Amino acid sequence: MNSGRGVFIAFEGGEGAGKSTQARMLADALRKRGLSVVTTREPGGTPGAEAIRDLLLSPPGNAWTAESEALLFAAARADHVAHLIRPALARGDWVICDRFVDSSRAYQGGAGAIGDSAILGLHEFGSSGMRPDLVVLLEGDEASLAARLAARDGNTSDAIGGRPASYHRAVAAAFRALAVSEPHNFARIDAIGDPHDVHAAIMKALAPLLPAGNP
Repeated sequence: MNSGRGVFIAFEGGEGAGKSTQARMLADALRKRGLSVVTTREPGGTPGAEAIRDLLLSPPGNAWTAESEALLFAAARADHVAHLIRPALARGDWVICDRFVDSSRAYQGGAGAIGDSAILGLHEFGSSGMRPDLVVLLEGDEASLAARLAARDGNTSDAIGGRPASYHRAVAAAFRALAVSEPHNFARIDAIGDPHDVHAAIMKALAPLLPAGNP
């Protein structure tokens, strides 16, 4: 059993960056080291947040405005933090989350032009400004990520993934800007290439967070 507070890792990046794959690989590697691991995602992770996920990715009627999206994401995150993330960390678990608040900062705050301060204000209100111990930002060139996304989704992208290339270009630029301005929060990882090589780079970035005697 773990003692003390757990460790919170968030995977971030644009569509097709391999976040889900790398989150699974990391969880498997940590469990093999005897660590207790909870994997989750945003939006989602709890019944309430999953219900909001359905609204976000398959909006009823017209598409949500950027402001509506930001509010829905913040509501889902508040439920997720209160009912899953904080309790798991209090137990001493590692929590690995596929997206967290920096996705809202990049998508709605950056590409949606709401601005970072509005997103952070919602996050402070809803989730007390909670931050991961490390954000793993998976990056790659636009063409490679677009090819991955097409291979994964074909013509079935959700309401956000299916937005035009210009929108996703703005998301990538916003993620880069966040990582440059907050280098202590982010590990920038090249997502293009063999998944095992990407995983090895992630494990190297996480080494300072691993318990002593558990390399």
